[in-house]
Amino acid sequence: MIDKVSQLRSVLRDFPRSMKFCFAYGSGVLKQKSDPSSNMLDLIFVVSNPYNWHAENMIKNRHHYAQPLKFFGHKAVARVQESWGAGIYYNTLVTTAEGRNIKYGVVSEVSLVEDLLDWNKLYLAGRLHKPVEVIQEPEKSSPIRTALIQNLHSAVHVALLLLPEHFTEEQFFMTIAGLSYHGDFRMIIGEDKDKISNIVKPQMKNFRELYAPILKNFDPFIDFPLGSNGEITCRQDVSPVTKVHHFNQLPKIPQMMLVKNWSTGPRSQDTEDCLRAIANDPDSDELLSLCLRKIVMHSSLTQSLKGIVTAGLGKSIRYSGKKLSKMMSSLKNKKLLPPSDFRLKTSNVQKIAQEKAPLKLSNSDKTSEKQV
Repeated sequence: MIDKVSQLRSVLRDFPRSMKFCFAYGSGVLKQKSDPSSNMLDLIFVVSNPYNWHAENMIKNRHHYAQPLKFFGHKAVARVQESWGAGIYYNTLVTTAEGRNIKYGVVSEVSLVEDLLDWNKLYLAGRLHKPVEVIQEPEKSSPIRTALIQNLHSAVHVALLLLPEHFTEEQFFMTIAGLSYHGDFRMIIGEDKDKISNIVKPQMKNFRELYAPILKNFDPFIDFPLGSNGEITCRQDVSPVTKVHHFNQLPKIPQMMLVKNWSTGPRSQDTEDCLRAIANDPDSDELLSLCLRKIVMHSSLTQSLKGIVTAGLGKSIRYSGKKLSKMMSSLKNKKLLPPSDFRLKTSNVQKIAQEKAPLKLSNSDKTSEKQV
């Protein structure tokens, strides 16, 4: 397992240096319940100008790109990156000079910040809910720094809305880790069925370190005992007032989807009034889950279809074969299921959303929509 930043940085020597932020993730770099030596190293390069970066990279590493996009040049590559899927361009099954197999994704700084703040894709935002190995830190003045912290705060707000009053530390982190997987069609075909558990259990220490400074801001809402046992019971305030606070702090896109789904019929309602009504609804967790699933389903599907074009048919078949092999191995020894509080029947949730009638609320307390 690569466990030193200096070793990871050596992988970057053959790439353009104009990166704003770079991190590695997945079982190839972080401890999971799998053999890391056989796993591909996953990297994300955040750049300010995808057109310029791909132009330079195609000079250095033209062989990384698949046909036909390689033939059309860096402008076509950058357009595909920015226009399709989750705003990321992946080159996969690349062998480095040291003989390491890597997959690297290129994303613009603007697209990353937007996803971290708004959860419009919940793709890289979801990756960054979990521990990663940072190879290149963003500059102190970079908007990425603020967005990374806000993304973690949003994950805690959502997790608390989805969890019951009493839960364990492990359930808390499993819920957070699962936000960007529930709804991902790859979890049906092509992914390890125990993926969430395999991520969280070996990395409990890393999750604690990542969220410790964030949870300090939630002291008024949650009793989160410190300890090394993931079975420690936590307790949160589940009063309507606290739920309203959590709903008001949601990222823009899930919040807008909730309001739109609730405000059915000819009567339009103010955002804050809708969120207050949703917070008092016993099915609020299911309504929120449905919104998140829709975001994840769309971004994961479109990004995967885009991957067939960017990787080429040959690499796509090889990469998918490895994923299917992991899935079959997991099914043979399946022991764990997703957290029960998050296993929802989408049909029932949709029925709930359709049956909600607009409430008659006072107009005296209306405020403008929260800015993210």
